Amino acid sequence: MNKDSKIYVAGHHGLVGSAIWNNLLQRGYTNLVGRTHSELDLTDQLAVRRFFDDERPDAVVLAAAFVGGIMANSLYRADFIMMNMKIQCNVISEAYAHGVKKLLFLGSTCIYPKNAPQPMKEDCLLTSPLEYTNEEYAIAKIAGLKMCESYNLQYGTNYIAVMPTNLYGPNDNFHLENSHVMPAMMRKIYLAKLIHDSNWNAITTDMNKRPVEGVSGSSSHDEILTVLGKYGVYDNKVVLWGTGTPLREFLWSEDMADASVHVLLNVNFADIIGIEKYSSVHFGASTDGAVDRNHSAGRGGAIPQLGEIRNCHINVGTGKELTIRDLSELVVKAVGFEGEVEFDSSKPDGTMRKLIDVTKLHSLGWTHKVEIDDGVNRLFEWYQNSLA
Repeated sequence: MNKDSKIYVAGHHGLVGSAIWNNLLQRGYTNLVGRTHSELDLTDQLAVRRFFDDERPDAVVLAAAFVGGIMANSLYRADFIMMNMKIQCNVISEAYAHGVKKLLFLGSTCIYPKNAPQPMKEDCLLTSPLEYTNEEYAIAKIAGLKMCESYNLQYGTNYIAVMPTNLYGPNDNFHLENSHVMPAMMRKIYLAKLIHDSNWNAITTDMNKRPVEGVSGSSSHDEILTVLGKYGVYDNKVVLWGTGTPLREFLWSEDMADASVHVLLNVNFADIIGIEKYSSVHFGASTDGAVDRNHSAGRGGAIPQLGEIRNCHINVGTGKELTIRDLSELVVKAVGFEGEVEFDSSKPDGTMRKLIDVTKLHSLGWTHKVEIDDGVNRLFEWYQNSLA
């Protein structure tokens, strides 16, 4: 792609999408297209089709998704599978129908089996059962990466799927009802400190910015304390779900963006499956930029001489891990919290270990830059600035 290529970033206000947008701008790719959810509902097939009719992007980054943590995944199981499937089906099918030359699909490492060998290689996909608490989201993401793989094999497209590990960073979701582990933990510890300090001005600001179950900074002190108590936030004390022993890998969102853009600009499907040269008859667009639907006719959705082709997605992470308890200690240090962090072992831990193998990513020319201790400090700094 050249610097004038029109690139549509779906989810450009989200954690990863916003970072990808900024990374592209920094690299000189300024012909970017984005729509907020209110401007374009990606679950609406006709609206997505009209958007592609009007914009005709050369490339698509599908970073939009319906996401949340363990609690949200447990409560809204139907929403997690249906919303994500609709988004993926609509965007990928319209990208193909409109001759998009390159598509990058962002998934999640929750696609891997609960008891997958560690660290998890790409080829452990679909080898045993998933973690129950996020099964619906994982199935949707597996379907998305399989869509990319299958379109490539049947139609000769160039759609790449990347599977990031747990992400954190600027524009993270700190809403306690549906946030991921690190931002939820950070906000809880921060609020417990504020309660202990009787800093109601700061508490009011925080709750006005991100109300909890409809309780905002204008609510009474008792109402605020009651709703925060439901989420384990007390005076100088925080209660977190689980035992604190699960191991997790975390990747700074701007590192994820850099990896994503690296793949978008430099990696093709042929590179992933180990084939050095392909004519446009096999993979890629025709000379006029439109995908030639006839080039793969008669292949039957496969290339027989290559055997079975699967697991073409790319893990994106650091290859490093720490326990949830160790993470809480980093957050406590960043926030300056001097109270108690308690773990409620009656609540689920989720998957006990989830470390990915990043050998394929490294072989494609990219490694992470931000280490976890630095990243936690950066995230808390961003969170404080978001309240200003």
